[in-house]
Amino acid sequence: MTIEAFAQHLGASVRTVANWEAKPEIVLSATMQEILDTALHQASEQTKQRFSMLSDERPRRAGVSDDAQRVEHGGTEASSKLDTDRDIATALEWLDRKQGYPDITARQLVTEELANFDHVQMKDRARRRGRVSQREVADALSTYYEDGFDEHSMYRTSYGSDTEAVASILCRSTWLDLGIGLAPERDRLTLISTAHDDGSPMDSEPAERVRHHLVEIVASGRRVVDSPLYRLLSIDLDRGRIDGTVGMTTFMDYALTMDMLEGELLDAIAAGLPTMPGTLPLRDRYLPDVAAVLDFQGRLCAGGALALCAIARPASRSRRGEADYLLLIQERSGNVLNAAGRLAVIPKGFHEPLVNYQDDAQLSATLLREMEEELFGRDDVDNTTGSQRHADPMHQSRLSEPMRWLLDTGHGERLRMECTGFGLNLVSGNFEFANLIVIDDPDFWVRYGGHIQANWESSGVRQYSSMSRGLLTDLIRDQSWSNEGLFALLQGLRRLREIGGDRVDIPTIEREILT
Repeated sequence: MTIEAFAQHLGASVRTVANWEAKPEIVLSATMQEILDTALHQASEQTKQRFSMLSDERPRRAGVSDDAQRVEHGGTEASSKLDTDRDIATALEWLDRKQGYPDITARQLVTEELANFDHVQMKDRARRRGRVSQREVADALSTYYEDGFDEHSMYRTSYGSDTEAVASILCRSTWLDLGIGLAPERDRLTLISTAHDDGSPMDSEPAERVRHHLVEIVASGRRVVDSPLYRLLSIDLDRGRIDGTVGMTTFMDYALTMDMLEGELLDAIAAGLPTMPGTLPLRDRYLPDVAAVLDFQGRLCAGGALALCAIARPASRSRRGEADYLLLIQERSGNVLNAAGRLAVIPKGFHEPLVNYQDDAQLSATLLREMEEELFGRDDVDNTTGSQRHADPMHQSRLSEPMRWLLDTGHGERLRMECTGFGLNLVSGNFEFANLIVIDDPDFWVRYGGHIQANWESSGVRQYSSMSRGLLTDLIRDQSWSNEGLFALLQGLRRLREIGGDRVDIPTIEREILT
């Protein structure tokens, strides 16, 4: 069954069932265990047999350790995804078109690799990658692209006692401190074509790397859905508004090409290897220099929108009688494809359509959808949980109660969204629109603060007060940030310091002046 169908079968919410898949180590409540026991008892004999074969209650074989049987079972379960997961099937077809092996299919090669896959080695590699700091990533990319910046530069600021923060975001002065309100007349990205090209065939070496990457995705159980994505074709921010054009690509085209650059870079840094041209084959192929990074028409440039969210709170004795803004920061879960285990602002999402490809090209559409999905519990706008069947998922009648309250214009503007900056992430070539979301009415927190809950993409959420200068300084200094997350945080704090009035005591953040 799909997640939606199984949730309906159990009488549970889609969010609950999706959470089981995202966090397989979760311990269910006694009530939910009884519901699942009943569902198994009422299932057909064929279903029970399959369950027995796949579950940990399968018979133990003499002479084979429990660890070995678990590894073997994991390989069997992963291999079954090749036959049952339509998105993985799409990836295999994509690889068949790319690799050019007439005598053997991608499915055969992936199946063979899965049978010999080392899960322990995969976990060790993930731990090594997790120990690479945000600044190490930025410095490595500065080394790789050191000769080509010219009028562009990596994003640099100073804060506190002249402490420097550097992010791997390629930018220029006209792309920063924008303060562009995301009203229709200023939020003007335009879709010019829905056709997409998945590129030319690959040589054997990059095709082999893609195959290894796909094997790891299948073996790890990470969620990959071949949904449509916008790709940036042009951008103009010089007239106080967001002008630009987008085309279409698919998530699989991105996941099996540009997204792989992050892992290649982290592995090199973790191993102490050089990160210069000629040492990173995938980067040498896809983003060999700054000119290639800026060539939107000549490469796949997917990306997204992310926002620092500031929610006004009334004065409280626990905060020494101060009114403030609550700032939300997420820790990305290990189940996401990129920036896994890193800090980021929330909401954060790929710029992609739901059902209206033209209207959803506006940044505000992605931010509102991500607020519903990542903060207010709307599973039905999460493209990873199944196909979208609603004609208008963001229709007022379908909105969550908190979102409906925010968009009720009869009581003035309750929700402000501004684009604070734009840049190109040198980690994987993504475009990044940094934004600030401000809710000025403290009644929202009183009414709906208990409704806010992160979804499966987060392993945890942190609260910060806009009045806690010292803690915010420590937050900026934290080396577990993703580069795009740090970029959005710093741009958002700079803007909030300008407009927040008595509700903020934010450290001064000075941006390096770019030509």
